[in-house]
Amino acid sequence: MNVIDVTPRPAAYVGAVRFLQSRWMSILGVLFVLTALKWGALLFVVHQYETVIITRFGKIIRTVATPGLKVKLPVIDKVQRLDKRILAWDGPPTECPTKDKLYIIVDCFARWRISDASLYYNRLNDERSALSRLDDILGSETRTAVASHDLVEIIRVTKGRKPLRDEELEKSGTVLPSSIPDIEFGRGEIEGQITQRTRQKIADFGIELLDERFKRSKYNPAVAAKIVERMSSERHQIAAKFRSEGKGEAANINGQKESDVASISSTATKNALETEGKADAEAAAIYAAVFSSSDAQELYSFLRSLDVMRAAFERDTTAVISTNSDLGRMLKSMAEATAPTKSGH
Repeated sequence: MNVIDVTPRPAAYVGAVRFLQSRWMSILGVLFVLTALKWGALLFVVHQYETVIITRFGKIIRTVATPGLKVKLPVIDKVQRLDKRILAWDGPPTECPTKDKLYIIVDCFARWRISDASLYYNRLNDERSALSRLDDILGSETRTAVASHDLVEIIRVTKGRKPLRDEELEKSGTVLPSSIPDIEFGRGEIEGQITQRTRQKIADFGIELLDERFKRSKYNPAVAAKIVERMSSERHQIAAKFRSEGKGEAANINGQKESDVASISSTATKNALETEGKADAEAAAIYAAVFSSSDAQELYSFLRSLDVMRAAFERDTTAVISTNSDLGRMLKSMAEATAPTKSGH
């Protein structure tokens, strides 16, 4: 049995129902759905490395962290994408003084990520604002930490480090530092202090700071030139000291050499004179032994006479010699000795 509703309806209601059931409304619905799908007004994709915040008229409606295909209301819902990976902060070089009044330029970097997407969006809205806030907070904490410690604490890492020694330099008497100034904290602990203090301040922005490190620490260029000049001057002073000590040692060696040469020469001369004196004495003794006999004395007289004759009659000389003189008798005996030889011819 069919029941027919004969309750009278308002004319506007009937017209609206007819309009919604009309062909034109179906076409508009299909076009609306196609447009929403084409331009992403209805569907959106959440990637593994991001968190999506859905806002409606600027107010956060929901947060989507699981990847996949999601649905939102077209036009009125907006998609805000936030990167949930570890992000990098590379701050600008900062010039700051140390506790011992030395100006250095410190360049730092840090790693951070978004820990609370809703708080991050409400306080900072985007990554550029977050980096700007990190510049302010990390830069301030870095300057505070550097100003609270000496330069050696900023540079050094290892505690109880022993200096390298050069035996040759120590033998030469060059003044060298006996020890390297020890450190109380070191660069690693100072970086940890900066990280802890900064982490507390940026927690209200939905950011988690993972770590902060010193990338580079160097002197101001104007100061660096003076430091290099001073180091060069110190090296030149050490080199001049080495040269001076070398010249002094060379003078000592040359003086010792001359003294040794004079001593050796004197000893050699003394030994030579002693040997020569002994030889002369032995020669005189031999001559005396030889010429002590009568035959030797006659031979000596004969030889001396010959020497006299050779010296006297070296050139054409006319002389009158008595036969009673030694020279006359010698010539006469020589003539008698050679006479039979001539007669035999």
